[in-house]
Amino acid sequence: MAIEEISDDLDIKREIERGELKEYILHIAKLPTGSVVNLHIYIYRGKKNGPVLLISGGLHGDEVNGVEIIRRMMKNEMLQPSAGTIIAIPVLNIYGFLNFNRELPDGKDANRSFPGTKNGSLASRVAYNVSKKILPLIDYGVDFHTGGGNRANYAQIRCEFSDEKSLMLAKGFAPPFIINTPSIPNSLRNEAKEMGKTIIVFEGGQSLRFDEPAIDEAINGTRRLMVSLGMIPDHESIKPATKPIILDKTTWIRAENAGLFHHHSSNGDYLMADDFIGTITDPFNRYELPVISPVEGYIIGLNYSPVIHAGDALVHIGHRT
Repeated sequence: MAIEEISDDLDIKREIERGELKEYILHIAKLPTGSVVNLHIYIYRGKKNGPVLLISGGLHGDEVNGVEIIRRMMKNEMLQPSAGTIIAIPVLNIYGFLNFNRELPDGKDANRSFPGTKNGSLASRVAYNVSKKILPLIDYGVDFHTGGGNRANYAQIRCEFSDEKSLMLAKGFAPPFIINTPSIPNSLRNEAKEMGKTIIVFEGGQSLRFDEPAIDEAINGTRRLMVSLGMIPDHESIKPATKPIILDKTTWIRAENAGLFHHHSSNGDYLMADDFIGTITDPFNRYELPVISPVEGYIIGLNYSPVIHAGDALVHIGHRT
């Protein structure tokens, strides 16, 4: 398969035959050694007309679950639609991916750098190229993320409930939790929104770790979404969805003291207000403080770091207002 550099005005219907897969590269910059850094973009066109769906991973370079989700779907030939087009980008942040880092070498977060500038920082250049050459091609998208640092997220979709298309995509994906989350300024999702496109965010697992349940949930959810968009027929191999739990608000429980965090609850657990979650102790066994849930809801994120500082985020709870 010949690899071409993606143009500023790619016409999918003109340049890609029905039922064809084409690989493109998107040139970003060079490393100090002179090595070229390119994004690899895979475009699968169906035999019938339909929507264009972007699936992307690795926008934060240390969040490897998304990279693996897309790789497995490519390996198992799950991305060729019968109708419409899939644009798959396994690694959006090549620099961070190579350095096991959320950010780029300039210290900037690519997902806070949209729409970017042509001659700006490395993060800005990544954002600019995606904004100018990828987003104009799509109708919808799913961007795969994980928790940052030592925080693990339970499988969930984040979207804006006030946006009907966003909520429609989330329900088509049908994850365990759907969480109302406004788009962050200068993020990929917000830039798509500004362009009249709709991207939802999948969160599952933690950085620098493969989380098999989250990966499986993401793959099945993506296939369910493709069915709901009419891109593929329903298959027996697609895991049926359980009814998602809709959560319109979230609350972080933060450490009131530094010490050692012992959690006695798990991701996905249901909590009542005042339920016991865990303890904070000190290394010298001078105190043991309980961590109590302030609200009724579900654990959607959990800090697995045993050593914590005062103010650190410990437990993320999703709930209803």
